[in-house]
Amino acid sequence: MKLQLSATVLDSPDARALADFYRRLLGWEAKFEDDDWVMLKAPDGGAALSFQTEPQYVRPVWPAGSGDPQMSMHLDIHVDDLDAAGAHALEQGAELASFQPQEGVRVFLDPAGHPFCLFID
Repeated sequence: MKLQLSATVLDSPDARALADFYRRLLGWEAKFEDDDWVMLKAPDGGAALSFQTEPQYVRPVWPAGSGDPQMSMHLDIHVDDLDAAGAHALEQGAELASFQPQEGVRVFLDPAGHPFCLFID
């Protein structure tokens, strides 16, 4: 029996808009695209990143307090230059999170509010 992760899927109020953000951020191309679903393919053949439109989507709060919508996952993106990658993320429409938990990591929010971390080793 073979089990292989093929993609991580992020919900969004607009799959195409969020996919376009990550397309610009990562430089990945679309493997599949329709109105409510987009799959971006990893250039190295690794797991894809997909987006689906969810009409009932609620933007998560990070860091969440009691009663806030919780994030259920986040993306970790390895970079070789944290400052340059952070500037690029901001240019593409990301928002720097107000809380930064540690050195060598920058937490950003994508346009739908999903946290993602840029980090260096």
